[in-house]
Amino acid sequence: MNFLMAPEDEMDFIPIIPLNESEGDNGQDIEVPKELPLLPLRNTVLFPGVVLPITVGRDKSIKAVNDAYKADKLIGVVAQKDSNIEDPTVSDLEDIGTVARIVKLIKMPDGGTTIIIQGKKRFKLSMITAEDPYFKAQIEPLTEEEAPRSQDFAAYVSNIKDLAAQIIQLSPNIPSEASIILKNIENPSFLIHFISSNLNTELNEKQKLLELNHVQARADLLMQLLQRELQFAELKNKVTNKTKMELDKQQREYFLQQQMKSIREELGGDSNEREIREMQKKAETKKWPQAAKELFQKGVERLERMHPSTPDYSVVFNHLDLMLDLPWQTYTDDFYDLKKAKKVLDHDHYGMDKVKERILEYLAVLKLKGDMKSPILCFVGPPGIGKTSLGRSIANAIGRKYVRISLGGLHDESEIRGHRKTYIGAMPGRILQSVRKIKSSNPVIILDEVDKVGKDFRGDPSNALLEVLDPEQNHTFYDNYLELEYDLSKVLFIATANDINNIQPALRDRLEIIDLSGYAVEEKTQIAKRHLIPKQRDAHGLKNIKFVIGDKVLEKIIKDYTRESGVRELDRQLASIMRYEAKEYAMKGKMKSLLTSVEVEKILGRPRYSNELYKVANLAGVAVGLAWTYVGGDILFVEASLSEGKGDLKLTGNLGNVMKESASTAFTYLQSNARKLSISSKLFDNKVLHVHVPEGAVPKDGPSAGVTMLTAIASAYTGKKVRPYLAMTGEITLRGQVLPVGGIKEKVLAAKRAGLKEVILCWQNEKDIEEIDSSYIKGLKIQYVKTMQQVLELALS
Repeated sequence: MNFLMAPEDEMDFIPIIPLNESEGDNGQDIEVPKELPLLPLRNTVLFPGVVLPITVGRDKSIKAVNDAYKADKLIGVVAQKDSNIEDPTVSDLEDIGTVARIVKLIKMPDGGTTIIIQGKKRFKLSMITAEDPYFKAQIEPLTEEEAPRSQDFAAYVSNIKDLAAQIIQLSPNIPSEASIILKNIENPSFLIHFISSNLNTELNEKQKLLELNHVQARADLLMQLLQRELQFAELKNKVTNKTKMELDKQQREYFLQQQMKSIREELGGDSNEREIREMQKKAETKKWPQAAKELFQKGVERLERMHPSTPDYSVVFNHLDLMLDLPWQTYTDDFYDLKKAKKVLDHDHYGMDKVKERILEYLAVLKLKGDMKSPILCFVGPPGIGKTSLGRSIANAIGRKYVRISLGGLHDESEIRGHRKTYIGAMPGRILQSVRKIKSSNPVIILDEVDKVGKDFRGDPSNALLEVLDPEQNHTFYDNYLELEYDLSKVLFIATANDINNIQPALRDRLEIIDLSGYAVEEKTQIAKRHLIPKQRDAHGLKNIKFVIGDKVLEKIIKDYTRESGVRELDRQLASIMRYEAKEYAMKGKMKSLLTSVEVEKILGRPRYSNELYKVANLAGVAVGLAWTYVGGDILFVEASLSEGKGDLKLTGNLGNVMKESASTAFTYLQSNARKLSISSKLFDNKVLHVHVPEGAVPKDGPSAGVTMLTAIASAYTGKKVRPYLAMTGEITLRGQVLPVGGIKEKVLAAKRAGLKEVILCWQNEKDIEEIDSSYIKGLKIQYVKTMQQVLELALS
């Protein structure tokens, strides 16, 4: 029951006013005109005998009330079928209503009108006679049946009173005076009407009560509705009492949080709910696969059922946030303008003609074919030669976004595949993190240092990369955190490495290896002029100051202060010079426009490297070899010396197994060919041969030093000195043959940097020399040999 109800329109809560017994009649004695103005009510039903306060807000209703009050104060009150309709039509009105007398009309200070009406008699609409300026209708009064005076009906009335009293007692919001009012009502018809008017039920059920002609039937239906309301009140009271009994600290906090949530909703909504609504709004415009859409919807439904303070809430929220951030079917447009691509590559990188040609071929195939199902490019070469920046140039050339993922020292497989999202600190793999960050499903991704991927108890990331880099599999790449397949087939992957031998074999099989060899002095000079010097000038505030470093000075810096395949050390030396010049300019306000060699030595100190080191003609048993390291080509010495003993072979210098075997092979070859080489056989029996390779702290291995070992040992046994400014590389056999080795360009350029004038190579390496620009090795004589005999003839003076 509801003794505090909101009647028609914007009425404040005002208690329904019951009449005393004499006033609570059925209105049978009043004269009802055939035509009455109508007052539609939205929120309640008026019963005969009941007094109701109404705030009238609609213009039509105000006019109808004013005209009726001026006339006979009678008006027809009918309920609307739908309370949400602001401006009802004839079809929106109920057929049965109540004739009401306007007891009082009050003009409110805000301009509104409040009336107090008393229900008199039920009527039925016969015909609507007017709709403007308000509804008028011809009505047919309905005769109210007298209440039976039987004992059964008296029991009904008593039961209705008891049920109403119980409901009042169980409902804390109903004032206690309501029970006194009920006890004082003696008229059965008025009692039924009064309780029906205050019943907390649907509008259509109240209307049904009004429409029933028989008082007995009305009492029967009212009792059913009261019993239902009593059951609801008892259940509500039971739940409330149980909650009070079981309320501990945690439940009390939860209850308070729920109250806060309700308050926030009144103030515009909880922040978490706003976030969920924003996510749903974002998802409506998202283009993604059906599987992703369904998973997102399930996640949102789960999130709505969870309280924000639970640990799983943030897990589910972060997962949904990732799904929304991923660019599922968002691609940038490719521009396969190969002429433009060539210009970009030429502008960004000097030299590397063959590499650039291969990249242009690769882009041409992509343009014609339209998909990524081609081998993944892998740039292999020493540090500092521009492998990573080549990838950036490719991205710029075709208009794609660029992202770099460093794999150096990566041990955990989850860094690639992602963690299970149930773990603390879980996150997606680096691939999806990069795609999420770049907001494109077809970027250029550089997998940097792929040869330095580690392997331990947490898994092998190299094996996880197999799925990423296989064109037949990566369209269904599965990330453990996302728990969905993601299409990586449109991504252009480019890998970089220093040493191909350290790449896992199965992974190497998926890569197309492109070798990037070291730079010659001439190339470094051009790179310094075009890229490094402008960059360092800008970085040190000398961009607008005239300051020139000539070619000769640059060559001096390259030869005397750097010994590398790339240009990183050169970049650092140029930075040192720029810092010095910036200090001079800041202190003196001026600087010399041309840098001289004398100033270079003043700034950088005395030269670090000297070619005088390789004048070894004055010593027998010393030969110069050429080696390949992961930072490029380098020079190494092999020293051999004889001492008194029993003909043993002693090896030092931190040599690997292959180098030890090369020394043994050279020793055996010379021993078996002693007569041909004019070496006394007694030397092998009475002398101990000691072979040493300096820099013993550095591990050294590989077959390239075979001919160098042979030459140094032969020089020691024959006493002949090795020709000065001569270097060599090649593998040897017991049969006396010289076999080809790799890394020729790096080794030959290392010899050129070191100031050597002659190099001995296997004849099968001639093709490698042809690939080197002849201007880079100008002044360097290349000798090709087939046998170890030829090596000794050329090397020993």
